[in-house]
This record gives sequence, structure tokens and C-alpha cells, in this order.
Amino acid sequence: MRPGAAPRDGAEVSSRAPGEERVLTSVAAGDRYEKPEDLPRLWHVTLSVSGEEAPLKEVRRGLEQLAHDHPFLLTSRYAHDHAEIRYWEEARDLHDAAAVALRLWGEHRQSARLPPWEIVGLEVIDRETYHQRVAEGYGPPPATPVGVHPF
Repeated sequence: MRPGAAPRDGAEVSSRAPGEERVLTSVAAGDRYEKPEDLPRLWHVTLSVSGEEAPLKEVRRGLEQLAHDHPFLLTSRYAHDHAEIRYWEEARDLHDAAAVALRLWGEHRQSARLPPWEIVGLEVIDRETYHQRVAEGYGPPPATPVGVHPF
């Protein structure tokens, strides 16, 4: 509320005593704004799963259902006995992004009717590292075309 403005309901609301001046604060010379460390960042996740052979049609359908349920998925590649899922995860740090990735397959195995495969690989890299790798030509290419595709 602006100083001197009356509240809409007529009640006086103030944290200052009547007549008390409002104290202004300032930033000391040389002080800099520091970005809080706990803000979420983007992490590129590659999750690899593998197990006993399953019909390709069922694997594809399961991965398509997972992508439908979670539109953050960029791309999935699959074969009879393994699959790779790539996506961006927003998390405070690498530990949080990895924890979410390690739960992804198991938590959605029933709802998406995914094969009973186990996680055999996980890579989590920050956005800067991902773009640096792509620019230098030795990282995973950008996830295009987006979607579910055979290896």
C-alpha cells in the first residue's frame, strides 16, 4: 500500500508507529548482486535401459505413451532389447536431476506398459557442457527428429 493511502476496508494497517519515518536501505558501494545457488538449472539427461527381448511394437507403444505422459521427453530410440531416452530436466543440481532420471523408468513401467528392463546407463550434463560438446562435434547431436524412433 502507498504511504498515506487508506485501506479499502477502512482499517489502518501499518508496521510503523504513527508518525514514524520509513527507513530506506541501500547497497554499499562495491556490493554485487549474487545469483542464488539453489535456482533450478537445465540438465541434459540420457537414460539407457536394457533387458530381455520384447516385441518392437510393444516397445514403441510404451515409449510413445511415456512421451505422451511426459512431453519433456525429446527423443527415444529403441530395439528389441534396449532403449535410450533423451530429455531436458530442470533441477537444482546434478544430484536432483539424476535422482529423477533414475526413477523415471520404474515409476512409469506400469502406466506406460514399458518392458521390465533395468537402467544400464545414465548421463546427466549441464546445458553449457551439452552445447559445448555439440559445437565441438563430439557430443550427442541435437535430438532431432523429436519423437520415438528405432535404432
